[in-house]
Amino acid sequence: MNWTPRRRILLVGVLALLVGYSLPGLAKQLLGAVWVRGQQFCDVPLPGLQQACSLARPAAEGLLALGLPLVFLVAVAALAWATLWCLRPVRDLAEPIAHVGPQNLGHRIRPRGRDELARLARAIDEMMERIAAGYEGQRRFAANASHELRTPLAVQRTLIEVGLGRAATEDQLELLTAQLLETNERNERLIDGLLALSESDQGLRSSTPQRLDEIVTGVLAAYQDRTTQAGVTVECRLDPRVVLGERVLLERLVTNLVENAIKYNRPGGTLTVTVGGDPALSVVNTGQVVPAEAVPGLFEPFRRLARDRTNQGGGAGLGLAIARSITQAHDGIIAARPAEYGGLRVDVHLPAPH
Repeated sequence: MNWTPRRRILLVGVLALLVGYSLPGLAKQLLGAVWVRGQQFCDVPLPGLQQACSLARPAAEGLLALGLPLVFLVAVAALAWATLWCLRPVRDLAEPIAHVGPQNLGHRIRPRGRDELARLARAIDEMMERIAAGYEGQRRFAANASHELRTPLAVQRTLIEVGLGRAATEDQLELLTAQLLETNERNERLIDGLLALSESDQGLRSSTPQRLDEIVTGVLAAYQDRTTQAGVTVECRLDPRVVLGERVLLERLVTNLVENAIKYNRPGGTLTVTVGGDPALSVVNTGQVVPAEAVPGLFEPFRRLARDRTNQGGGAGLGLAIARSITQAHDGIIAARPAEYGGLRVDVHLPAPH
């Protein structure tokens, strides 16, 4: 029989009720029987027995008075053992959990049954799944960040070694300086992106009503020269929309989406930005065709559509990852899908203020 904690506690409770109900009577009967036997023994006609019984009577009465407390102590000891027996499944569950660490996050309890302890064990398994996924994501993020930082540092080192290894002309020095400056700017963008991602992951420090349409208007005005240089036409449909959040993070969210839409657009293409009810914000560009199966991966850090991780766009591959983190910090949902005529459509759903 499978002795679940519920059955163990029920059994101990029933036994405790029975013992508590019958213990006083049983104790009295037992002590009475002992006293009667003693009296019968003292009535035996033997020389000196009556005098010995008279002398032993006070001690016997004292022992009989202690009989009920002794029986009570025995019952308490039995109840303590029964309690440990009831809690043994919990101890058995705690032992493997105590040894779980980064080296064995794949450990699972996989319980059987439907009792409370089995539900608790299944909840722990589900929690371990989430922890393992988060730990693996952090490990992958650290590895990718190391790779992204190592590449420009190696380029800088090579350029410096080339410059020191031979006498360079003025034109060569100017080219070397420009390449070093470009690599340094890429490092700055990467570090800024990592800091922004870290800050957005920490959640909101404050939440106040913000006009999303005004934020979008400001970002588009700041990128007007950029869109003109890229040959991209901007189309806007901005309805008044109020959201609760931090203005700085919302500006970063819009900036990242607009910047991505310009960077991965085509000459003569369009950038359509819409602010409304639901979704609160939509950004659509007309770039290269995006396979539907590749869209979810674009929200992962350092993930780009191009196979070359050091893509010529100069980005760090953190734009959509930061946008997702900021949206989640505002209790929203961000989703993307291939646009109708190539490119990507990104929809940001944000809750309306109460």
